[in-house]
Formats: sequence, structure tokens, C-alpha cells
Amino acid sequence: MMRIDSHQHFWRYTSQDYRWISDEMAVLKQDLLPQALRPTLEHHDIQGTILVQACSSVQETRFLLKLAEETDFVRAVTGWVDLSSPALQGDLEALSHPLLRGFRHQVQDEPSPAQWLTDPAINAGVNLLQRQESVYEILVTHRHLPEAVQFAARHDGHFLVLDHFGKPDLSLGAAHWKKQIAQLAALKHVSCKLSGLLTEPRPAGMSARDLLPYFEVALEVFGTERLMFGSDWPVCLLAATDENPWDLCEQATASLSSDEQAAIFGGNACTVYRL
Repeated sequence: MMRIDSHQHFWRYTSQDYRWISDEMAVLKQDLLPQALRPTLEHHDIQGTILVQACSSVQETRFLLKLAEETDFVRAVTGWVDLSSPALQGDLEALSHPLLRGFRHQVQDEPSPAQWLTDPAINAGVNLLQRQESVYEILVTHRHLPEAVQFAARHDGHFLVLDHFGKPDLSLGAAHWKKQIAQLAALKHVSCKLSGLLTEPRPAGMSARDLLPYFEVALEVFGTERLMFGSDWPVCLLAATDENPWDLCEQATASLSSDEQAAIFGGNACTVYRL
């Protein structure tokens, strides 16, 4: 089974395009392109990736698709489009590309994520995406998981994918997150990316090993058939120098069967993104 990193980014950095990159994220304030990631993929025996948008720009999506055409290990792109546009059908036709398999919006950065998730125009746009069998990736924090449940329940026509565990509040513990995530995990068309946890704010003294209970909860509520590994490279470079998402996920899944590990490290992504 091909090993897939289901979540990574590339960009040519500009401050106006990537406003979410703060001064505390200096390592990200540079061009980060395929040649920088390739050695890490080879080291961890990853044969393919899903390249994911990082700004609300059709221009960025076109740039990512061009990179994907030129990069042997990029197997699919999750892009961005204005879901509320009355011209969405035409916009999607203009973006049409064999490697464009899904879309995402940084809902967490909206002034009111709850309002965005309930907006009729947005929901009509997601309906259209699902009719065209495009994956939609949900990017919210723990604060808006209740609204994400309602959103996901309205959109069961195709795969939905929750990014970064839904960004749990690590100060409250894995048992609290289990209660928050249970209703979303109960929706069988929703998968979850095992990604992003290393760079969520942690209480003082919390180590990478202390994050393993979140993986245990994810395995319990989603099952091995609806989880997929994602590095969130290069954002994962913000973690401590002795921490990396590849080793953390390997540790978290070490007790699983080889088939279950293969599903999380590639098989599920191949199914969801039609690789």
C-alpha cells in the first residue's frame, strides 16, 4: 500500500497572502516548496501527499495545481473557491483539473465561524461540491464543533474530512475532547486527519507523548477506517526540534495490525481522495 501524507502545504510567502503566519512563526516566512519536503518524505518512506490550500485564493489553487503537475509525489490537491459565489458552477468549471479532488476554507479565521457554517449560500455551495464528488475539508477549532456537527449532518452526499482533530483544547484533556467529538464521529461520512496536534497550544510541561491519548480517542470513535495521517508540513516545523508528526503517529498506531496501519498511512486517503 502506498504511504500517503494526507495534509501538507507549499507556498511562495507574501505577508498579504498568508496573514495567519505571525511574527512568532518566522520559520514559515519563506518560500516552502517541493524540494524542501522531499528529503523528509524519503526519510519517512512516504510516497505521496495531498497538497492543501493555505490562503483564500483561487490564484493559490492554480499555483498548487501547477506544482502538483510538476511534482511526482503530489497525488491530489485540496484547493479553495468562493463557496458563496453565485457564479460557483462556472468557477468550478474554470478550475477543473484531474488532480483537484477537494476544497477547504479556513473557517477558524472567520469573524463568526458559526455564522459561516450556517450561511445558506455557503451550504448551497457545499451541496454543489458534493454533487460533483469533491471532498470538503472542515477546518474549525474545538469552539465550533457543535456547529460543525450540524454542518456535517446537512452534507452527507460525499466525504467530509475534519482537519487537525478539530483542534482540541489540550488544557482540558482527551476525555473532554471525546465528549466534544463524539457526535461528529458518529456521522459515517466524516473522516478525521491525524494532523496538527503538535502545534496546538499546550499546557506547560505537556510533552508529545502526552498527546497519545488523543490518538487513542480518535481510534476509538472514528475507527481505523476513517482516520488518515497528515504531517501538516511545514507548519509542523513550529513544534519542538525533537518532535515530529511522522514518529508521533507511528508511536500512536504501533499496536495496530499491519492492515490497520496501512489504512491510516495511506489506504483511507486513497479511498477518500480517489488516488
